[in-house]
Amino acid sequence: MPSVLVVEDDPSIRQSLIEVLAEQGYAVRSAADGFGALREVTQAPVDAVVLDLGLPDLDGGDALRMIRGISSVPVLVATARDDESEIISILNAGADDYLVKPFSGGQLLARLAAVLRRTGSTAPAAAVAAGPAPAQAGDPLRPTVVGELAVDPGARTAHLAGRELRLTRREFDLLAFLAHHTGQVVSKRRLLTEVWREPYVDDQTVDVHLSSLRRKLGERAAAPRYLLTVRGVGIKLVAPR
Repeated sequence: MPSVLVVEDDPSIRQSLIEVLAEQGYAVRSAADGFGALREVTQAPVDAVVLDLGLPDLDGGDALRMIRGISSVPVLVATARDDESEIISILNAGADDYLVKPFSGGQLLARLAAVLRRTGSTAPAAAVAAGPAPAQAGDPLRPTVVGELAVDPGARTAHLAGRELRLTRREFDLLAFLAHHTGQVVSKRRLLTEVWREPYVDDQTVDVHLSSLRRKLGERAAAPRYLLTVRGVGIKLVAPR
């Protein structure tokens, strides 16, 4: 199992990256700042580092140079900085690849697998696939019935009390994912990672689609029937009581 060190100061982004990598078979460690990254690299070897440049204690470029002083571990820089001169400087300083935020989980996995191949390591088989796999066992295309709601991912249809719902592509993807995880609380970060495949998109994107989906299900956030919000945790699809 290849190991990856995620260096990212934003807790929600760090957790999203950890979840994407762990679900694909990587052993993941993390650090929230540059000196923490140096300690992790020094204490135990890793197969790759995913490094943000906007760190609270060290500039990521300096952290990269210090890592290079003690290790030849492959480093994939993942940052919001998109200035061409800085990208060139970071690559010349020893980064193996450079990924600009926002990016999807699929992009991260593909870039990381490519870096590992170039350095003679092997990514987990799951990570070589097109994107993150469903986190729950079972067939994600199997029709699901919850109360009077029937969702058929294979046919991409949803019916409520026998009436077909007219959903946008993203609304259907969101509903199908929640239906596949019926009764489970799913965080907005996870929805962005696994439905949108873009963990850096704002959480309000999920809120907008949930609000539209609620209207089409004939409910409101204040009086939910199928889409139950668990404050501070996430959303889950349940059968009405």
